[in-house]
Amino acid sequence: MQETSIAASERAPVRRLGIGSGTALCAGAVLGPGVLTLPSLAAAAAGPASLLAWVVLLAMCVPVAASFAALGARFPDGGGVATYVHRAIGPRAAAVVGWWFYGAVPIGVVSASWIGGTYVAGAACWGHTGAAAVAGAVLVGSLVSNAVGLRMSGRVQLLLGGLLAAVLLCAVLAAAPEVSAERFTPFLPGGWTSVGSAASVLFFAFAGWEAASHLSGEFADPARDLPRVTRRTLAVITVLYLGLAVATIGALGPAAADTDTPLTALLALSVGPAARPVAAVAALFLSFGAVNSYLAGASRLGAALGRDGAAPRWLAKGGAPGQVPRRSLAVLGGAAVLLGVVTGLGHADLDVLMRATATCLAAVTLAGLAAALVLLPRRTPLWCGAVASTLLTATVLAFCGWLLVIPAVLACAAFGFLTLRRVRV
Repeated sequence: MQETSIAASERAPVRRLGIGSGTALCAGAVLGPGVLTLPSLAAAAAGPASLLAWVVLLAMCVPVAASFAALGARFPDGGGVATYVHRAIGPRAAAVVGWWFYGAVPIGVVSASWIGGTYVAGAACWGHTGAAAVAGAVLVGSLVSNAVGLRMSGRVQLLLGGLLAAVLLCAVLAAAPEVSAERFTPFLPGGWTSVGSAASVLFFAFAGWEAASHLSGEFADPARDLPRVTRRTLAVITVLYLGLAVATIGALGPAAADTDTPLTALLALSVGPAARPVAAVAALFLSFGAVNSYLAGASRLGAALGRDGAAPRWLAKGGAPGQVPRRSLAVLGGAAVLLGVVTGLGHADLDVLMRATATCLAAVTLAGLAAALVLLPRRTPLWCGAVASTLLTATVLAFCGWLLVIPAVLACAAFGFLTLRRVRV
């Protein structure tokens, strides 16, 4: 079977990824700068009941992560979810998954840039204009660094992931003494549908399990190592996410829904005004690192789509090893800059951006789970867990409402392009 390369990263020439480094990479893929603002967005959507959304999504993560790990062990390949969809459903469906990834990145990088800008502006008291300026600098800086071929090393990415985990842990520990049971009442102020609304934005923090499948080809023994890495990653994010969710509601109460920088508010409970510059610096580095990495990977994804005939051929230029896919990067950059201008002018907010990104990522996850249902042995505990996660992911997508237009349009564009290409050929 010829492996697909629609969403592939290059396979490492030497398979030497260990349990520790693999866990760090996978945890870093799931964690991201979005978690710096998601607790407040979830609290605004559902109040204390947002805890239920965190718990449900964490429970859903177990079979999702286990399914992707099992597929990675059976089909160790750099293509990840696109490979599984190609095997299970076909090349056209795999192309749609590639378009979903590619289309989500401009929205995601604007979201990440805006998070960094918000924290810096909050620390410096610069307001909306200052936040927009910092966000623009993060985005433009990342585009320039990618255009000239500068890429962050794996060690730097691991360092940034470790920094995020440390910031989250410090925020939770700082807020722990201030947690009060009274702040969890009334528990369900917005009704049960508000929990679904919170889950639809929180999915931004739970996408990334497909990254483990992209790494599968780099382990010496994927069947042995990948499940271990998955279990450890699950433990890390469960502790951090649940701790953060409980601390945000229990320590801040209703104020959790009114702040754009919840980690600053949590850290301030113990260190006072010094929390602002500390959180701002951490958010700025994390945002730049995430945006730089997203653009680097997505630009190569666009080149791969062009090379494989799933997107215009001219996108493929610069996609060879050692080259810079500047045409693909220009498409991503143009879309991101346009969206950033719209956001800076106040015509879109961070909540909408993160929900839009989460909608595309949830669609990718659903496609991966559909492939798992075809490729994994049926009626096993793992297969039944994948069925449950498929239903939960579909439910989360249903709460995305009108934002489902985005993956629908991208899917139609992918199918339309493939059909047009066949007619021309």
